[in-house]
Amino acid sequence: MERMEREWALGLTRRSAFRCMAAFLAGSPLARAQQDPFRDHSRVPGMDELVTSFDFEPVCYAKVPRADYDYTAYGTESEFTLRRNREAFDWVDLAPKKAIETSQVNTATELFGIKLAYPILVAPSAAHAALHPEGEAATYRAAFAASNTPMIVSNNASLTVDKIAAAAKGNMSWQLYPRQDLDQSQGFLDTAQSNGSQFIVVTIDQQASLWERAQHDRNLQGRGGRGAATPARGAARGGGFTGANPYRISTARLWYNWKYFDQIRPMIKVPMLAKGVLTAEDAVLCLDHGIDGIIVSNHGGRSMDYAPATLEALPEIVDAVKGRVPVLVDGGFRRGTDILKALALGAKAVCLGRVPRWGLGAYGAPGVQRIIEILQHELVLAMAQNGRANLASIDHTLVRTRFA
Repeated sequence: MERMEREWALGLTRRSAFRCMAAFLAGSPLARAQQDPFRDHSRVPGMDELVTSFDFEPVCYAKVPRADYDYTAYGTESEFTLRRNREAFDWVDLAPKKAIETSQVNTATELFGIKLAYPILVAPSAAHAALHPEGEAATYRAAFAASNTPMIVSNNASLTVDKIAAAAKGNMSWQLYPRQDLDQSQGFLDTAQSNGSQFIVVTIDQQASLWERAQHDRNLQGRGGRGAATPARGAARGGGFTGANPYRISTARLWYNWKYFDQIRPMIKVPMLAKGVLTAEDAVLCLDHGIDGIIVSNHGGRSMDYAPATLEALPEIVDAVKGRVPVLVDGGFRRGTDILKALALGAKAVCLGRVPRWGLGAYGAPGVQRIIEILQHELVLAMAQNGRANLASIDHTLVRTRFA
């Protein structure tokens, strides 16, 4: 009997202690901070809480399968070029004039007869359905909502061109990976132009390097991600480690030559751009082969390790072209000041690659629209702070470069 009474008293003491602890936690700021203080109830922030484009990346990372995030994030091999694209912005200083009111700023421009509210385009990138079920249709609809921002649709889009074109009434163009089979090239080009492509972007960087993150992610294939097969595609093009191609180096693009532009020129009835130019010599060759515009690009750090940053390469290409064709640039653009620096170094406009993908993976079409609008607003503010009322007033006197 005494033993039972002791156990009952001990139990009462434990229950009392638990009630005291519960009362303490109920009054604690910890309890008001989250539902259960003993669990990690991580939450996705509301889109209106995000301030810069950088804020969207961790949300995208949290919401999409790891392999699909890595496909968006990685660069080639050591990812030196990927990092250098961002670091180059730190090597360009702004030298502002007297600030002006933002209401005085006009960011409008024109490109191949297309009126742009801002000198910003969405760069071509593949497999948007890996980030959101609506894929490129959502991206295009969002770009249109963000002041009719032009979108360049990837040759490797998740959706067909006609389905993307049906999603909005905006400015849309198309990107081509060269095909040795000219009939196949003709088919792609005809489809793109019949669906309203306003210009054609031909990618010329070779991409023979390995994407190491994709190699590490290969064991994730088939584990339920929406686009789980996507990241391995580029790495798998060259086959296995044995046989005629022991290092799995892609041969799909190593045949590229300048003659190809001469062959496809009669197939294209709209302006033709070359994407992947990093030297003045190649820029001059583009002009020799009838190119109507150039995109300075290293494929977002994916074409070759230890290539220069696009911002570094931009000035010499602008000098070589001498205003004969528009020069655009992509590679690491994350802020309005980044865009302003590129414009000061001679770019006609900039192309956003990863940034819209972060918005798509994080919040779908509204995320893409919001992230583009953030950069648009930042550009206006940067121009006002640096005393530049319009794009024509932005020139090399605005910057001081410290390229290594």
